[in-house]
Amino acid sequence: MDDVFVTGDGFMVVAGGQAGADRAALDFAIEQGISHGGWCPKGRKSEDGTLPDRYWLKETPAASYLQRTEWNVRDSDATLIFTLDDKLDGGSKHTAAFADSLGKPWLHVRPGVHPKYVARFLARHGVKILNVAGKRESSAPGIGELVRQVLSQALQR
Repeated sequence: MDDVFVTGDGFMVVAGGQAGADRAALDFAIEQGISHGGWCPKGRKSEDGTLPDRYWLKETPAASYLQRTEWNVRDSDATLIFTLDDKLDGGSKHTAAFADSLGKPWLHVRPGVHPKYVARFLARHGVKILNVAGKRESSAPGIGELVRQVLSQALQR
């Protein structure tokens, strides 16, 4: 059955902790009992203030969002980039560029991309450490809900 990716021991979700796609993925992992982690900017900086301690993220030496983004791509097996549009821009575009330069697979997930394609992508690449990135909730209202829906349908413990 390749319509669902079965997470096993050692599977982990990483994200940068920003409000929106990142935080939704981390919340999903916590709720499902999936290991989580990743890198966040120095000072646990996010657009809505300091990232709460419930998220087990390590701080990068710099307060730069780009450093956090690059390190999460670097330390993962593959990246899902969530947006509500067909075109990548801003930090999402940087995430794809980092993945390309590091030779890491990535998939752009947006409305209309069926979760079974996400599951197949994860299986094809044998993903154990999944980086989830994408838009902020402030610039893409509803992105968090899309992340939760897709992950809940694509992943199975």
